[in-house]
Amino acid sequence: MRTLDGRYQLEQRIGVGGMSEVWRAYDQVLDRPVAVKLISPGRDEQDSPVDRIRAEARSAARLEHPNVASVHDFGTSSTWPGRPVPYIVMELAEGETLAVHLRAGPLDWRIAVRVCAEVAAALAAAHAEGIVHRDVKPANVMLTPAGVKVLDFGIAIAAGTLDPMPTGMVLGTPAYLAPEQLDEAPATPAADMYALGVLLYYSLTARLPYRAATASELLSVRRRQPPEPLPDIAGLPAEVAELCHSCLADDPEQRPSSLVAALLLAEAVDARVYVPMTIPTARRQVPTSPWTERAAAEATEAVALVDGPSVPSGR
Repeated sequence: MRTLDGRYQLEQRIGVGGMSEVWRAYDQVLDRPVAVKLISPGRDEQDSPVDRIRAEARSAARLEHPNVASVHDFGTSSTWPGRPVPYIVMELAEGETLAVHLRAGPLDWRIAVRVCAEVAAALAAAHAEGIVHRDVKPANVMLTPAGVKVLDFGIAIAAGTLDPMPTGMVLGTPAYLAPEQLDEAPATPAADMYALGVLLYYSLTARLPYRAATASELLSVRRRQPPEPLPDIAGLPAEVAELCHSCLADDPEQRPSSLVAALLLAEAVDARVYVPMTIPTARRQVPTSPWTERAAAEATEAVALVDGPSVPSGR
């Protein structure tokens, strides 16, 4: 077992991605289990991600929300000869990812909506801080005994910021990228809402709203045709189907905000979510949904009546 900075003892690798790997580790100073994400070094000094990852870790560390896996620390390791390897120390969320659960097929609609309500609440907290996740997908949603934890703000970015990646490269998972992301537009909260729409669709049907066999075919199909509508699902409220459809709109202005999505989905299953006090975009919504107007009014009333960092909503 390796130890980083004489403090974090790496015990078991629990995840591998294209640019990083995640380890279950033990914090010897604070006597607790943690997750450590090691970011692969670049090919040369110009590719070193240390400064970028440090900035992203600082942004993610500002988030304090029950549905966000918190960031504890940032550091670098000399594991690679002569090259600093950045790592992020995070809360260890115990459970299974939504991706694992969906291998057995679609979730019961009540569970799917509850999960996505909590994901939307986590995004609302991030968006209130001006942070866009950019990689919302089932593998980054952990289902724990205490509820949902949204993982991996490792490629999060400030809203409105141009992607620092080289021209022609876009971070994220192709199936969950908003149309404007494919055109390399600046990241905005609306891009996360597109991904939430895909996540909700997938949770309800165990398939994507596009039919394609490969990633390249998927990108081609997405540019040529709109997403497929949700199939009929017994008992699913029409407002939830409408919200899913609105999230998948090509026009970012037509997508609901994360705050409104969290409130609408939570009310559909009589659940409670925690949303930020600020509601910067709550009223800029699709005007055809009565649920949208009610959720915005409910959020406004909560802000007016409750004094605190967050407010529980739902029945």
